[in-house]
Amino acid sequence: MVFDFSSLVWLLFWLLLLASMLNPVLAVRRLQAARLELIRSMERKYGWRVITMIHREERVSFFGIPLRRFIDIDDSEAVVRAIRSTPPEKPIALILHTPGGLVLAASQIARALKRHKGRKIVIVPHYAMSGGTLIALAADEIRMDPNAVLGPLDPQLSAGPTGPAVPAPSVVKVAKMKGKDAQDTTLIMADVAEKAIEEMREVITELLQDKVGVEKAREIAVLLTEGRWTHDYPITFERAKEMGLPVSDEVPPEVYQLMELYPQAPANRPGVEYLPQPTPYLPRQGSAGEGG
Repeated sequence: MVFDFSSLVWLLFWLLLLASMLNPVLAVRRLQAARLELIRSMERKYGWRVITMIHREERVSFFGIPLRRFIDIDDSEAVVRAIRSTPPEKPIALILHTPGGLVLAASQIARALKRHKGRKIVIVPHYAMSGGTLIALAADEIRMDPNAVLGPLDPQLSAGPTGPAVPAPSVVKVAKMKGKDAQDTTLIMADVAEKAIEEMREVITELLQDKVGVEKAREIAVLLTEGRWTHDYPITFERAKEMGLPVSDEVPPEVYQLMELYPQAPANRPGVEYLPQPTPYLPRQGSAGEGG
């Protein structure tokens, strides 16, 4: 028998190539299984139906192309389906980590969550900006990490096929400043901007009025949409409490463990490095949160 060394090399090459292609797929499945097990554990412990909507930058395909996730129609279909399949009186805990996204999708999720008869809890471990904030307003309780943030809800309008999004309040302001000298396109955008602002205020008021009263809900709606802040302005836990939102800092420790199972896409060089240590602090756990 003649030993063919070159054939063995080629066989090893193809096996290594196959393993390198399958390893990311297997790693994703292991992470998914770990997440589902942790979610199952949380549901047993707290008596909630746990739903997650976590958007991180991901790298997809064999070439590692970056994909940035936002709230879209697929998300709204999936979350609404999960809410619909939850028994009416069972508490829902929605874990949110998102930069925002489509107003239509976010408002669908918020209204579906609002209609659920059981207690609604939104948990924000890091941030829920823009559309994420809109969804949070539908909850009976917003549980935020002390360092987590929400964001303003001023509508963003497209300035054209390739142009950046612009804040609706700024469009209205510019149109008023220019007056009769404003171009037709500016006036048209200002008309759309005014409608978008009013529509957003109606949704916010609808979501909040049973918790804080109609007048207070309208006041918060104006504050979040009038353009007082930039769109990425961080509304901290303290500011949210001052505004009258139903916030709490009692985030279950399992939520932080769950976030570790949604790893950020790896870069060539990490921007933050440290030696792992036992977590020195976790928000206190109150008996009021048990079972919703």
